[in-house]
Amino acid sequence: MTASQPAGVVLSVEGLVKHFGPVRAVDGLTFTIREGEIYGLLGPNGAGKTTTIKSILGLHEVQAGRIVVLGDDPLLHPERAKEHIGYVAEDPLVYGSITPRELFNFVASIRGLDPAAATQRANQLLSSLDALSYYDTLMATLSHGTKQKMQVIAAMLHSPKLLILDEPLVGLDAKAARVVKELVSLHLQQGGSVLLSTHIMEVAQVLCTRIGVINHGRMVAEGTLEQLRTQEHAAGASLEEVFLKLTDQEQAVKDAIEGFRQEYKNQNPNLNQNHDQKQNG
Repeated sequence: MTASQPAGVVLSVEGLVKHFGPVRAVDGLTFTIREGEIYGLLGPNGAGKTTTIKSILGLHEVQAGRIVVLGDDPLLHPERAKEHIGYVAEDPLVYGSITPRELFNFVASIRGLDPAAATQRANQLLSSLDALSYYDTLMATLSHGTKQKMQVIAAMLHSPKLLILDEPLVGLDAKAARVVKELVSLHLQQGGSVLLSTHIMEVAQVLCTRIGVINHGRMVAEGTLEQLRTQEHAAGASLEEVFLKLTDQEQAVKDAIEGFRQEYKNQNPNLNQNHDQKQNG
C-alpha cells in the first residue's frame, strides 16, 4: 500500500524527529520537494542535514514524523523507496577492490536494469566526465575526484526520479564539476528532482530553485533566494550573507575577521607604519 502524497510532490518530510541519546539531531523538520526542482538543504555543521538525508534513505529509524518518496515510506518499504532515489555521498561510497565496470554491473543487477542498456548509459556518462580510461581500474587506486565521478554515474545509472546529492562537487576539477551541473540540468528537464546539501553557497545560489535553511535540527527559513532576502530585510544580499544571518553566525564571522586583522597588524607593525605614511603623504 502506498502513502498519500499531493500531485507533483516527489518527497515529503513531515515533523521528522531523530534523537541520538539526549541530542535531538532533527527536531520536527518539515519540507517537500516538487517535481523538476532543486531543493537546497543548507545548514551549519551539526545542523541535522546528514541525519535527515540518512533518514530519507531509510538508514535511520526515527522517533517521530513521516517520510514519503513518490508514495513509498523508506522505513516501511525501503526497497521500493530506493528504486526512486540516486544518492551521491560526500565521501565516495565505493568498494576499493572492484573496478568501475564491476560496480556499474553490480548496480545494474540489483536495480534490475537491462545489462546492455546499462552499459551503454555508463559509457555515455563516463565519456561525458572524461573518465572512460578508468573503466577497468581498481577503485582503490583512483583519486578522490575520480571516485566521486564513479559515484555520480552509479547514482544516475537507473535514471532515478530523485537525486540526493551531498557535496557532489567536492574533489572534482572545474571541467567535471561543470559536466555534473549539466547532467543535473538534464535530469531536471526529464522530470527529475534534486535534494542538494552543500556548504558552497555560490553553488547553491546558482543551482537551487528553493532553499531550506536548518539550524539545530529545525527549519529556520524556506523559500526562493528572493523570499529569504525579504525575510531578512537584505535586498541584493548574496545567499552566503543571508545564510549567516539566518543561522546567527553573522556577528561571529565579523568578530573573527576583525580578530585576524588585528593579529596581522600586531605581527607586522612596520608594514602598517609604511601604509599609514603612504596615506598621509
